[in-house]
Amino acid sequence: MHLVERFADWAVSFRAQPLPEEVVHHARRAVIDWHAALYPGLVVPPVTLMKKAFAGETESPRLKALIEGSAAHTVEVDDIFRDGIYHPGAPTIAAARALGEALRPVVVGYEISTRIGAAMGKAQYKQWHNTGTIGAFGAAAAAAEALQLDRRQFAHALATVTTFAAGLQQAFRMDSMSKPLHAGRAAEAGVTAALMAREGVTGSLDVMVGFAAAMGDNPDWERWLATLGRDFHITRMTFKNHACCGHTFAAIDGALEVKRRLNVDAADIDKVEVATYRAGLEVAHYENPGTPAEGRFSLKYVVATALTHGSVRLAAFEPERLADRKTKALMERISLRLDPELEAAFPAKRAARVAIEAKGRREEWLQPTRIGDPDAPLSDRALEEKYFELTASVLGEAKAKDILQRLWRLE
Repeated sequence: MHLVERFADWAVSFRAQPLPEEVVHHARRAVIDWHAALYPGLVVPPVTLMKKAFAGETESPRLKALIEGSAAHTVEVDDIFRDGIYHPGAPTIAAARALGEALRPVVVGYEISTRIGAAMGKAQYKQWHNTGTIGAFGAAAAAAEALQLDRRQFAHALATVTTFAAGLQQAFRMDSMSKPLHAGRAAEAGVTAALMAREGVTGSLDVMVGFAAAMGDNPDWERWLATLGRDFHITRMTFKNHACCGHTFAAIDGALEVKRRLNVDAADIDKVEVATYRAGLEVAHYENPGTPAEGRFSLKYVVATALTHGSVRLAAFEPERLADRKTKALMERISLRLDPELEAAFPAKRAARVAIEAKGRREEWLQPTRIGDPDAPLSDRALEEKYFELTASVLGEAKAKDILQRLWRLE
């Protein structure tokens, strides 16, 4: 069988099996985290502008997926599958939600797409934005499951969406609104492919050969297929603890730990040295951010604002914070470099070495993982606190609480 047929065969056969309780719990966590990312993203550009652009259209599942997928990736707080360098929730859950509200399509979308993402991995991430490319598979699989497509239809949905997979990293190497659109477009593409497959539209079942050749480097499909249905990736998601690029998290966590150990104020810091892996330097590259998008992708800024203000949440990207003189002054005392050892461990490990000099003292720290990663996970309580922090200002506390209680009961 072709690869898309093997995924389809598993998904349809899996319908006869109950979801393990652990998987149900982690799927609910993923959906809660997705809602935490969704609501603040719905009230800022580009989504507010997208709503104007499509104001005259009837809200279809495709449009719903496009808008909500974009919103869930806008403020950079959505989940991560570390091995795939990929944000699965934004496109996958948006597609599933556009066609209903159940956990099984979410699980199926995560399990198929994360395996494609892990196999393509680092090679694809050189130029492509994996959330746009791999996200299309998560969305298509979730939509196909929500529509209860048969084996043939499911395989053709995956085959068709492969040709829709896109999203260039160059789109966010300067200030733009393109990055969240990649997640939204992936969600829309997945819903579109599944709806068409239901009606008989076919794709090239061997299309993954071309996908791997164009975007990858001899991916090892068998390694990741071997555990399908037994080792559930959805139980090992990274949930973000900071509202910025995930490549900066280890540096933020490490800097806060060193500051705690030194017991100094930001004004006392003479020098900060950060060493990390290549993607952390190349993706979060802005030296003098002036917009929220640039700030979220500035390693120097997020480390400096964490040291100055104690956290990197949504308030860190308000105009007054971006212009904060103390933060800007500290940024000038931060130096960055590539660490070959940490680069070799990427993407399985996201680490940073941080050294701070203050008041004649120097403290160094290796942050081996990010707070929120599978090996340092956010508790259910911490996840709820993140949810309320991000949603209450948009929904009000009562409605936010009501939605949270409903999400913990999803079947």
